Amino acid sequence: MDALCSGLQPLHIGNVSVGFPVVQAALSGYSDWPMRVVSRQHGAAYALCEVMLDRFLVEVKPRHKNRHFLYISDDEHPVGGQLMGAEPEQFTAGALRLVKAGFDVIDVNFGCPVKKVLGRCRGGFHLGQPAAALEILKRTRQAVPDSIPVTVKMRRGIDDSAESRDHFFSILDGAFAAGIAAVTVHGRTVQQRYVGPSSWDFLKDVKRHAGDRVILGSGDLFSAQACLDMMRQTGVDGVTVARGAIGNPWIFQQARALLHGEPLPAAPTVLEQREVMERHYSLAEQLYGPDRCGPLMRKFGIRYTALHPQGIAVRHAFTQVRGRADWLAALDQWYATDLPGCFPAAEQHAGTNNCGS
Repeated sequence: MDALCSGLQPLHIGNVSVGFPVVQAALSGYSDWPMRVVSRQHGAAYALCEVMLDRFLVEVKPRHKNRHFLYISDDEHPVGGQLMGAEPEQFTAGALRLVKAGFDVIDVNFGCPVKKVLGRCRGGFHLGQPAAALEILKRTRQAVPDSIPVTVKMRRGIDDSAESRDHFFSILDGAFAAGIAAVTVHGRTVQQRYVGPSSWDFLKDVKRHAGDRVILGSGDLFSAQACLDMMRQTGVDGVTVARGAIGNPWIFQQARALLHGEPLPAAPTVLEQREVMERHYSLAEQLYGPDRCGPLMRKFGIRYTALHPQGIAVRHAFTQVRGRADWLAALDQWYATDLPGCFPAAEQHAGTNNCGS
């Protein structure tokens, strides 16, 4: 259990003791097993897998090529599985599949603002229909064993209308009444998608309304200081780092230092970055195999370059990665000499489309 010097309390999600209240969010296309392990090795006490469709979970076959979707290692508990869908029956079946796979927490996604997701009555679409949303949450909570907490991820509403705000609080209160252990709230509306500031004032209102019930905040967390600021300014019980953790697992170490009253650690040096990038690639190769690994790791390599002092020039090398040889060649070219690293700017992350931010 973390003893925090900042006046903040260790995080609990139902009967799951997380401790350190800065966790890694679910990130579509990113938060697979290798990313979660790297984040955990750098201080994240809890992480969520990338969101999965209920229908997919029900239909997916236990074949080697599919194992990465539900892969969990013994050393990454507690770990959360995130679920998205449209129909209560499939939601419960999908949730039970995540339970069977070994996830410690089941998280329901009512926050994704991607257009094709909304068009299929998934994700943030549910924030506009409180009755249907609560039916999904009630059935999921009833289906999942009592020992496994169920949580939900929401945005602050479809838009900024009074009706949307009313719907949000109806779902929030109904979720807790149904036995949901914690609610993660993103300070943007579904209509905003990933554009414009996240409203921390709204998070403050939500936490005041929720009282002792567990609220996690999300949105615009691109630095360790922002994580601490969100908790102090809004009163939320913890925060989930989404886009700010891609290619920057050091954000968790840095947040730990600040929450324990220590100075902000320096940005990782170039050689420290290289060590983690080599490890990340090896983990991905272990999970996906050498033939599939390269193209999947390309997007991570591009993100890591935001910490390199010559990031713009380095970025191009990772756009060309096809396999291990290309990855190592890029490291040998740009990460062979130690130099001070830099903190990535939030602007470099703007506009990314994923369901976890």
